Amino acid sequence: MALLNMRALMLLWKRIGEDDVMGLAAQLAYFFLLSLFPLLIFLVTLLPYLPITQEEMLNVIGDFAPGETMTLIETNLNEIMGQQSRTLLSFGIIATMWSASNGINAIIRALNKAYEVKESRSFIVARGMAIVFTVAMIFVFIIALLLPVFGKQLGMFLFTQLGLSSHFLSFWHLLRWLLSFLIIFIVFLVLYWIAPNKKFKCIDATPGAVFATVSWLAVSWGFSYYVSNFGNYSATYGSIGAVIVLLIWFYLTGIIIILGGEINALNQFLRDDSC
Repeated sequence: MALLNMRALMLLWKRIGEDDVMGLAAQLAYFFLLSLFPLLIFLVTLLPYLPITQEEMLNVIGDFAPGETMTLIETNLNEIMGQQSRTLLSFGIIATMWSASNGINAIIRALNKAYEVKESRSFIVARGMAIVFTVAMIFVFIIALLLPVFGKQLGMFLFTQLGLSSHFLSFWHLLRWLLSFLIIFIVFLVLYWIAPNKKFKCIDATPGAVFATVSWLAVSWGFSYYVSNFGNYSATYGSIGAVIVLLIWFYLTGIIIILGGEINALNQFLRDDSC
């Protein structure tokens, strides 16, 4: 078993170099940055139709994003929304779909490379799938925003009826993170299952999804802690320090997403090789 684990790690390290994981992660970071503000514009323009506020939405993002970047996001978002017009929602939809679907396309290429398959689907099918993924992720993000609102209200009601309202907040804090973990895991699982141009069972995408979920949460919290307590990017990069922090966070996210796909592909290769 130790030999198998060592072999797997060596093969994974080899794949990281051969498949240019770092370079592809840089592409993802670029597309993530391009799609961030159109996505936020789109979500903010939907807020009047949802039982949440802009502050609550930003708090959800702030749970994961490095602290220094939240000032950048809030400042620019408020500036954009201060100049809003009737066309802002339609612009947000178009810009989000285009930018985010480019990011999904980059993920699809990276996963195809991990499985050593070529993209045989037509441009329309591939782009359509990327747009569907984008819409699905927006929908999931909206659910992630709504769950804390309705979940807390429902929990308070149930705990009050049971006479346990004083214990609810500690329970809710734990449940909120479990819900976040589950939602992120489902997003990664579906992405790893459907995106590659290769047919396999949904369960085969589980190892990479578990790795990506745990790693992304750990890296996001760890990087946020480092930036808040040790990293002073403003001293090096000046006024664009927050942008650099955001890009590094997106870059780390890109590496984790691609590594999850590489783990699934390697797991399948080792299983086929042992047969």
